[in-house]
Amino acid sequence: MYMSENVMMVSNTTGPELYGLMAEYPNVDSLLAAAKHVAAEGYTCWDCHTPFPVHGLDKVMKIKPTILPWLSLGGALIGVFIGLVLPLLINGIAYPLNFSGKPYWGLPANVPVAFPLFILLGVLSTVVGFSLLCGLPKFYHPLFTVKRFKRATDDGLFLVIEAADPRFDVIRTRQLLESLGAVALDEVKD
Repeated sequence: MYMSENVMMVSNTTGPELYGLMAEYPNVDSLLAAAKHVAAEGYTCWDCHTPFPVHGLDKVMKIKPTILPWLSLGGALIGVFIGLVLPLLINGIAYPLNFSGKPYWGLPANVPVAFPLFILLGVLSTVVGFSLLCGLPKFYHPLFTVKRFKRATDDGLFLVIEAADPRFDVIRTRQLLESLGAVALDEVKD
């Protein structure tokens, strides 16, 4: 087939978009200092990944307290309510039978039912609430493509600034992370 010299071939395929920049830090103190500096610079879409809790990091990142304890308490109280009210409805109202002059419903007789339901529904609401709040199950995340990120569960300390951040500029953000003592820096593709 004949093609004119004036026709340019343009490829429709584009590479993966940039998700963000991931910096690795050698110790907790340098990660905490870098996080403080990133927060002071005004970045809002960033996160730290560590294999253990770093005290003070949640305050630097301005992470709000979770509602998970309230979900757990709510599930546990629903379990107690079911364990105490269901026998009352059945034994005291629907089918009242008099055995040896005992009351139709009594608290001591129903505690062995209410306590396991307290534990069961408290645990179930905790697991389900945790999964929903974390967005689990999460089968893919762009950070999973970076080989170095596997160390986040062992001994790696990472700070990731997402490209979705309004202050994100590849060159300026890279220079910032390098100036904060990063031992390694990776571009994360989406």
